[in-house]
Amino acid sequence: MVNNVEGKTYEERLQCLKLCTVKERRNRQNLTEVFRMCMGLSMLELNELSTLDDNIRGTRGHTWKLEFRCTRNCCKYFSLIE
Repeated sequence: MVNNVEGKTYEERLQCLKLCTVKERRNRQNLTEVFRMCMGLSMLELNELSTLDDNIRGTRGHTWKLEFRCTRNCCKYFSLIE
């Protein structure tokens, strides 16, 4: 459907179309969803997937360090946990 990408490798097509890899797009979407959860803009609650870290010393002055403790199967496949 796009001209001039026929016969090119995946990396060449990404460069030609100025796109990120699938892994980068998934990571960006995951970070966006975590941000929305923190701000209360998501249908998911933050405490469903993680908790805030009680160790304030390691957060460099902010209180938004998250600890991921998987209690659901979906958390096993959440790419930020890798």
